[in-house]
Amino acid sequence: MASSAPWDGLKFVTGNANKVREAREILGIDLEQATLEGAYEIQTADLVELVRHKAEQAYHALRTPVLVEDSGLVFSAWNGLPGALVKWFESSVGCAGMLKMLEGFQDRGAFAQCCVAVHDGREIVLARGEVRGAIARGLRGSGGFGWDVLFIPDGHDRTYAEMSVAEKNAISHRMRAFAALRERIG
Repeated sequence: MASSAPWDGLKFVTGNANKVREAREILGIDLEQATLEGAYEIQTADLVELVRHKAEQAYHALRTPVLVEDSGLVFSAWNGLPGALVKWFESSVGCAGMLKMLEGFQDRGAFAQCCVAVHDGREIVLARGEVRGAIARGLRGSGGFGWDVLFIPDGHDRTYAEMSVAEKNAISHRMRAFAALRERIG
């Protein structure tokens, strides 16, 4: 990145306050949240394609360095779905509906993925994080947000939603993506 202080003045473009809170805790910096009116999100299961589009759209709208993020949950039994489309599955059938749709599948394997990008007007720097795990047999926990009630990371017996914020942030796909981004831009 061209800036000597890549995190200064960076706007985290998201409508999800939970993601901003997690990013602040993981990175240990105060990020300013920004939202885009009239923005559209391309529909793709490809997380990198989605985040690259979001970064370009956010930078062109705000004309200031931006940070964007998206995450996905991939069910092994569904060959890559829902992936980055998980938010649409959540809004249409909910987490309980996704569990119902998994009935009859023996393979409960899954992975949580996150892709983050910074766009400074000259280049886009992308980083990814991934955590392998499994899908619970029922909704579990009251913490976290979104599909945290479904996902049990490898090496653990609790869903993200059953973990404390600190526990989740220490191992999450989002933490891994932000750690990789920090390595790339300083």
